[in-house]
Amino acid sequence: MRTIAILAAVGWNVSSDAPAQAKIGTAAAQFLGIPVGARALSMGGAYVGTMSDVSTVYFNPGAFVQARRTEVVFSNTNWLVGTQFRWLGAMVNFDGTNAVAISVTQLDYGEDDITTELEPDGTGGRWSAQDLSAGLSYARNLTDRFSIGGTVKYVSQRIWNESASTVAFDAGLLFVTGFHHMRLGMSIANFGGDLTMDGRDLLKRIDIDPANSGSNKTLMANLKTEAWPMPVFFRVGLGLDVVKTDSYSLTVAADALRPSDNVMVINSGAEVSLLNVVYLRAGYRALMQKESEEGMTLGGGLRYDAPSFISLSVDYSFQKFGRFGDVNTLTVGLGL
Repeated sequence: MRTIAILAAVGWNVSSDAPAQAKIGTAAAQFLGIPVGARALSMGGAYVGTMSDVSTVYFNPGAFVQARRTEVVFSNTNWLVGTQFRWLGAMVNFDGTNAVAISVTQLDYGEDDITTELEPDGTGGRWSAQDLSAGLSYARNLTDRFSIGGTVKYVSQRIWNESASTVAFDAGLLFVTGFHHMRLGMSIANFGGDLTMDGRDLLKRIDIDPANSGSNKTLMANLKTEAWPMPVFFRVGLGLDVVKTDSYSLTVAADALRPSDNVMVINSGAEVSLLNVVYLRAGYRALMQKESEEGMTLGGGLRYDAPSFISLSVDYSFQKFGRFGDVNTLTVGLGL
């Protein structure tokens, strides 16, 4: 219980230093706020109290050990304004008590022509941009109902010849109650250093004393850019198996998400499983957020358990994103 209290206090204090309305748009690395995995997305991103697959490492690094499986998952999302969001996760559960996972997140903005004031039709060159995060996670079951874990990750943003990078940490825990297998989860994500852009395009020739002659007019100077914090996310939520039989089950979930650079929102979702083969899901994102472009989410999936202890899964999610159009995510998983 002491661990739960400490994590809750840290998460609340970090995410509520000032009124959220005054901090919107004040953090870098916004791609870290994009949920991963088609199953989680179709359930509205309410996943901090879930322990079913490796994608839980994004929402709660203390939960994936309770999945008690070894798994590799790849997810691709046709993200906003023509960008591509990809996520790869792999976990190994050693003995039901200890598990490790690796995860890689990439947001690819694509390429475009380089233009200048003198060459508005293009210089013949191309520029590109991408965001990247790579993490190593460890989780441990302290009891048969309580687990805790953390992630250390490298975070990078690049646009053309400029880039910024830092190291961040996530921590989370999961407690499974005896009431309908209800799961209570809590996590804090992206606690780390600031991001400061640097690169060769920031090198400029200057005349340090233009008012007087005789000075060196070709000195190289490096333009200093602002340091921006990363968005810290504090999540608390639950998952509940309302009905669970060998033939079908109904799971509901709800999360409260408090970012350091925005207002608190509520995510909710539900999943119906038929014979542990066919899955139907629905959810709603960003409740309590005024003028949000997000809302209803839908999706489904198929899973096949082969006789050789290998399982294959395919999941799909669909989101309406207001004026930005529709967002589609496809996830493929291989488990042992």
